[in-house]
Amino acid sequence: MTMVKEADLIKQELKGRDFLTLAHYTTDEINYLLELADYIKKQKQEGISFEPLKGKTLGMIFEKSSTRTRVSFEAGIYQLGGMGIFLNSKDIQIGRGETIADTAQVLSGYLDGIMIRTFSQAVVEELAAFASIPVINGLTDLYHPCQVLADLQTIKEVKGTLEGKKVVYIGDGNNMAHSLMHGAAKMGMELVIAAPADYLPDPDVTAKAKEIAAEHNAKISIEVDPALAVQHADVIYTDVWASMGQEAEQAKREKDFDAYRVDAALLAKAKADVTFMHCLPAHRGEEVTAEVIDGAHSVVFQQAENRLHAQKALMTALMS
Repeated sequence: MTMVKEADLIKQELKGRDFLTLAHYTTDEINYLLELADYIKKQKQEGISFEPLKGKTLGMIFEKSSTRTRVSFEAGIYQLGGMGIFLNSKDIQIGRGETIADTAQVLSGYLDGIMIRTFSQAVVEELAAFASIPVINGLTDLYHPCQVLADLQTIKEVKGTLEGKKVVYIGDGNNMAHSLMHGAAKMGMELVIAAPADYLPDPDVTAKAKEIAAEHNAKISIEVDPALAVQHADVIYTDVWASMGQEAEQAKREKDFDAYRVDAALLAKAKADVTFMHCLPAHRGEEVTAEVIDGAHSVVFQQAENRLHAQKALMTALMS
């Protein structure tokens, strides 16, 4: 992407849009965001200032604690010339019973964008419905689209292309699995979800992803045997077995997922140049061995860094 002026970078039809799931974005729009993310990353690496959001303010509402989401958004808006305001849900009136609709309208008068990391997807959607400024889904129990935008950037960097690449996600059919299905379907990829029968992805989300996949020459499938799933895989991806809020299920999940640990033996069943990915935080010895996550196939820290660049691209597109 070659540019003379920052304004030339902005895809006008994205200005003011919400980012609630990847399913709401076209393949062309996702490709645009990835190209912009690559450009922004290169500018940062070369020490070139890129500040299209000078004077803009992002409100960041957190009902769930965070490392990567908070730091990448807060650093990202600052690097784009703007300012981020951390809003713990317990410290604002929404935590004392103010309606989501009222909060959305009040914040719309103060801010240029809202990022929210919460439990319920319905909360994010209601916030977006009543806000007159862009709302970005930083994570819910149903979706994690910002993470997958960074994942797509990482796979493209490592593999050179997205179309036709086989990604195998091993573990709980959670928000990561759901957003990966949307991303893979939109980008013409093959995605296999390998999960125990009691932990499969939401059937409605799966059905919608398969509909999208059929329109983009992509393939979404479910497999309970991880050894079968990883055959010919370009990427193997995993996540923690017990997500935030599921701590009481830890012992049961450790037993149920024991056969779904990503180790060197499982990696060896994939392509020789297979790439290992994890959205972090990781529990070495549980969902992945230290040998794999710290080994030559792993790109987890490149993947984590790309949260910054992908989200800077997202904020630039929506808030400029």
